[in-house]
Amino acid sequence: MTHLKRGLWGVLATPFAGPSFAVDTESLKREVELYTHIPATGLVVLGVFGEGATLDTGEQLLTVSTVAEAAEETPLVVGLSSRTTNVAIEQAHTAVNAAGSQLAALMVQANTPQPDALVAHLTAIHRASGADIVLQDYPVASGVKISTAQILAVVERCPFIAAVKSEAPPTAAAIAQLTRATDVPVFGGLGGVGLLDELAAGAAGAMTGFSHPEALQLAITANDDGGFRAARDAFAPWLPLANFEGQPGIGLALRKEILRRRGIIAEALVRPPAPTLPSELADMIDAHLDAVKELA
Repeated sequence: MTHLKRGLWGVLATPFAGPSFAVDTESLKREVELYTHIPATGLVVLGVFGEGATLDTGEQLLTVSTVAEAAEETPLVVGLSSRTTNVAIEQAHTAVNAAGSQLAALMVQANTPQPDALVAHLTAIHRASGADIVLQDYPVASGVKISTAQILAVVERCPFIAAVKSEAPPTAAAIAQLTRATDVPVFGGLGGVGLLDELAAGAAGAMTGFSHPEALQLAITANDDGGFRAARDAFAPWLPLANFEGQPGIGLALRKEILRRRGIIAEALVRPPAPTLPSELADMIDAHLDAVKELA
């Protein structure tokens, strides 16, 4: 088992095209280029904001293999959307085949707060796939509330856990508790809204998406070089956009529309039943973009 490297692990949105919502591989390649140009430490494919749960097996294979080819040597974490062990194992096989040697880990959501059951779930996936695991605590997506003590109990019994992704607010408090008790790296998420406090709490970096991921990298680098004050100075101008983009329910639609306006993806489609972008908020995007256009 190898712990994930510190830094920015960018969560990719999956672009779609046309009335059939087909995976748009050309837009996906441009999105990979956006992150590899930074460069990000690694990429996350089929995360929650990658709409992995809406993709069939063939689409998952196409998406991961497209990213692997475009990303070249960049390591990949591939998300498993299923919280049922047998289905997650099927998804794991697809991920392993598609990512090949670039696979750093599979990201698996906590599907129960009971340590014994969660250990069994993670162990079955690890044994079937041979892959290390990123344990994701994201109750908004999973519906599962698990305590820090329960996470630590699982981590202690699962030496194949390469990282923990902590997305249960208040994230900074949870990350501080985790990093005091384990040397397994802990990453924040949630679009970077809590990034400054998460880094101050000991986070190894960010594992998230943002329409301007270069801003996440600025904050992480500044924190490494100068601590909280430097990170705050670097990221504070971006926080209004991160907050705007991180609105519950419609955050993905907002992110995709901003990526479209940046020329990264061709269409800002989200697959139903995900909420589409309210026209009232669409009208506010230009003001947010104007405020940051000279920063990056």
